Amino acid sequence: MIEAFLVLGGMGLIIGAGLAVASKVFYVYVDPTVEKIDDLLPGANCGGCGLPGCAANAEAIVAGKASPDSCVAGGSELAEAIAEVMGMKIEAKEPDIAISGCTYGVNDAALKFSYDGLSSCQAAAMLYGGMKECRIGCLGLGSCAAACPFGAITMGKNGLPVVDEIKCTGCGTCERVCPKNIITLSSVTRRILKEYTTDDCTTPCQRACPAGINISEYIHQIAEKNYHKSVQVIKERNPFPTVIGRICPRPCETDCRRQLIDEPVAINFLKRFVADYEMQNNDRVLPFKAPETDRRVAIVGGGVEGLSTAFFTARLGHSPTVFEATEKLGGLLKTAIAQYRLPHDILDWDIAGIIEMGVETRTRQTLGKDFTIASLLAGDYETVFLAAGGWDSRTKRLKDAAPEETVPGTFLLIDLLKTGADNKYQLNIAKNVVIAESGKLTADAVKACKTLGAEKVTVVFKNSKQTAALDESEIISLEADGVTIMFNSTITRLAGKGNNLTGITVITNTVNTDTGIDAGTLILESGRLPELIFALPKSDEAENGENKTPKMPADQLEWIAATSYKNPEHGLLKGLLTKGDVITDFSAAIRAIGAGRRAAASIHKILYDMDLELPSHAVTQQTTLQNVDHLENVTPIVRQIMPLNNVNDIPKMSPEIEKGFTEQMAVAEANRCLKCGLICYSDQVVTIREAS
Repeated sequence: MIEAFLVLGGMGLIIGAGLAVASKVFYVYVDPTVEKIDDLLPGANCGGCGLPGCAANAEAIVAGKASPDSCVAGGSELAEAIAEVMGMKIEAKEPDIAISGCTYGVNDAALKFSYDGLSSCQAAAMLYGGMKECRIGCLGLGSCAAACPFGAITMGKNGLPVVDEIKCTGCGTCERVCPKNIITLSSVTRRILKEYTTDDCTTPCQRACPAGINISEYIHQIAEKNYHKSVQVIKERNPFPTVIGRICPRPCETDCRRQLIDEPVAINFLKRFVADYEMQNNDRVLPFKAPETDRRVAIVGGGVEGLSTAFFTARLGHSPTVFEATEKLGGLLKTAIAQYRLPHDILDWDIAGIIEMGVETRTRQTLGKDFTIASLLAGDYETVFLAAGGWDSRTKRLKDAAPEETVPGTFLLIDLLKTGADNKYQLNIAKNVVIAESGKLTADAVKACKTLGAEKVTVVFKNSKQTAALDESEIISLEADGVTIMFNSTITRLAGKGNNLTGITVITNTVNTDTGIDAGTLILESGRLPELIFALPKSDEAENGENKTPKMPADQLEWIAATSYKNPEHGLLKGLLTKGDVITDFSAAIRAIGAGRRAAASIHKILYDMDLELPSHAVTQQTTLQNVDHLENVTPIVRQIMPLNNVNDIPKMSPEIEKGFTEQMAVAEANRCLKCGLICYSDQVVTIREAS
């Protein structure tokens, strides 16, 4: 018996020693912060965060790959507790919700497609591409509904997913399992930041609209007499519906498929109808906003682009202030359009709607005179967007007066050449000067700069040496005079301190490398100053999660400036003064509105240190998309004609030349729309043939 105890005891000692050694050899360190966060998480392991369990989510949060509010099963108190453990502060989370991108489902289709017993969308997409007639449309097999961990999705009668907004937590599980990007997460922020891609269901008219309005949807709402909803859809992308309904050049109608049968739908007149309905009933429709972020943004310029930028910035949850040099907002819309086309009260109505979104405005405030970029950044504003207008505003306000130095150290070439050897405009030309895109006037520009005190001059051309507007003899002469000439290069960023320019960044297009150049003066050959976003450089000492740099006095404050991301049509181009930049004026107000949304999106991304690059598959006019070139069995319907007032009654009886559609006319015209958002599943009425 004693021997047995001794044997067992010896075995115990050996096993204990072995375990002790193993614990040292196989020891796995567990981050105490991960443990704390894992203890806070509810342990539901629902997968709503997109990760396999709460422990994985805790690790992702600590690694910076997930946010403190990534747990969809927890509430705001849990997010705040996790943020406290991380030493962070979080802003109110904007709720996401799943939405379906299809409007015409399999159950409504005359053309059917057999999936040979397959029960999942992923399998059908992999095996067949899931095609009926549309390469994009919903396959209708319900993988999203089966995957939803909260039972928020069901398949509707038309074979399309239906989302219960109350049950939906915005976890994104449905988005991850859908093989065709039909069901996606949506929010105010996502919709404003979004550029259309080849994954999206977009109509020809929507793609042609510079503002990207969901045209087929707002026309559908008019046909259903849901006028409020129609205005809501328009204001998702256009804060000036009443104005644009009168002055838009209507590129959308050029691409309307209805013209394959008779005439395009009167898209813009329908926009005017619902916008007028809102105004005449004095029942303002305000689009949805993201939660307040308490981040202040200054916007210099109260024209269409500046006001549009403020509108979308406010919808993103920030607090914008518009600074306008004149006494009235509206820019060229106020001064250059005849009132029988655009009465001032119509413009004022739309501007009042923008202000109601939470936009502060200050008129009679001139940049360079009443305030500076540096003074705004040294105050309460985290970014400043410059949309100060071009030659039109300068001519109206300045006439023969000296040009205002709105961007520190930056002048237009015309002002440099006009100031003369006696420098009548008192331009402050520094020792180091950079001249951009001066063309045939390069030698004159260099001479003027050196006459006014420049010692080192660098000339930047985006074109190659062979295609630049200088011949070989001019290049040799300039280089002999000590001028540095950079070809295949564009300016991408400005840097400064206080009210002084200190340097620029140039990218060499052939090798895609950045070069920093010391510069106290920048001369631009363009009709206006570029539209720049000014911000403080990010500091290593900035608070965790805050992305803010401690403020300094204005004269000591360092800043950087860059452009907003470009229109997708020019998305591959980089830098200032490229084809995608505005260097004279917008050809139409609707284009300025689109640019305002992109500016607001860029401001938001800069505030949160997000990438400004466009998605690689963004839709442009050059994108190859599934389309049709033929329609059959569509009954021609006469287009409604805009009724006009008697010209002799203007302005006595009526201030406008056009009367606008009646409700009966608007509903009739809306019903001419072919609802061609997708060409999937051709129905019994319209037969389509794919374009070859």
